[in-house]
Amino acid sequence: MCPENCQMDRLLEIVQQLVNGVSLGSIYALIALGYTMVYGVLRFINFAHGDIYMLGAYSGFLLAPFFSHFFRFGEFDTFTPQNTLFILSGAGLIMVLSMAICAVIGVLIERIAYRPLRQRPRLNVLITAIGVSLFLQNITQYRLGADPKAFPQLIPVHVVEGLGSLTILTSQLAIIVATILLLFFLRLIVMRTKMGMAMRALSLNPIACSLMGVNNDVVISFTFALGSALAAAAGILVSMDSPSINPLMGNLPGIKAFVAAVLGGIGNIPGAALGGLIIGILETLVVAIGFPQWRDGIAFAVLIVILLFKPTGLLGKPEREKV
Repeated sequence: MCPENCQMDRLLEIVQQLVNGVSLGSIYALIALGYTMVYGVLRFINFAHGDIYMLGAYSGFLLAPFFSHFFRFGEFDTFTPQNTLFILSGAGLIMVLSMAICAVIGVLIERIAYRPLRQRPRLNVLITAIGVSLFLQNITQYRLGADPKAFPQLIPVHVVEGLGSLTILTSQLAIIVATILLLFFLRLIVMRTKMGMAMRALSLNPIACSLMGVNNDVVISFTFALGSALAAAAGILVSMDSPSINPLMGNLPGIKAFVAAVLGGIGNIPGAALGGLIIGILETLVVAIGFPQWRDGIAFAVLIVILLFKPTGLLGKPEREKV
C-alpha cells in the first residue's frame, strides 16, 4: 500500500503537469482559433498563420525599446502592490500594439494574396498560403537576421508564492489568464456583435449572406484581422515564458495548432480551444512519464487517430457535400 504522503505527491505531480499542459495548450488554442475562423468563412487552411504568430513576437521585440524608458522593462525583479499595475500596463500595451500590427498584416495578406484567388481552385490558394509563409520567414531573416533574439523581460518571471510545493511561474499564470480573457472577448465579438453575426452567417451560406446586404469582403478581412491578432497575442505570451525568438519559431507551433483545430473540429471555435488544451496536456504528460522524444510526435499521432475515427473532430458536425 502506498502511504498517504506518496498519494499526495502523486496528486501534486498530476496537478503540476496539468498546469504546465494548460499553459502550453493555451498557446496552441490561440493560434488554432485563427485557423478555424478562416476555415469557417473561406473553407481553406491558411498555412501562413504560424508565421503571423512569429511576427507577433518580433513586433513585441521591436516595440519594447520604444517604451522601455517609461515602463522600465527588466528592472523589476518581482511584483509588489506598488508596481503590479505598472508592469501589467506595460506588458498589456506591448501585446495590444503587436496584436494591432499583426491584424493589419493579416488583412494585407488576405487582400493581396488570397482575395484574387477566391474563385480559383482551393489548391491554388493552398499553394499560395505556403508561399506566403516562406516569404514571411525569409523577409524576417533578411531584415532582422536569422540568429535567435533575446525577448525583453516584460514581466518579472518567478515562482508564484503561497502554493506550497506546486510550481507555477508568473509567465505561466499570465498565459492562462490572458488566454481566458481573450477567449471571453472573442466570444463576445462572435456572439454579441453584428460583425460576429455576419461571420456566422457567412460560414453557413456566403451567397445568402451577400444577398442580405452583407459585405463579404469586409467580414473576411475582419476574420483575418481577428485571427491574426490572437496569434500575435500567443507570440507575445510564449516569448515572455521562453524568451528566445527566431524567424522559424512559428513552424512547429503552427502545425500543432492546426492539429488542435482539426482535433476540436475545424471551423468550430470552442473546438479549437479544446483541441489546443488537449494537445498541450498530452505533450506535457508524455514528457512527464519519461518519453520527451515523443513530445512533438504525439500531436501527429492524434491527428492520424482523429482522421481515422472521427474526421469531423470532437465538436465538429458532418457537412453534406453539394455536387
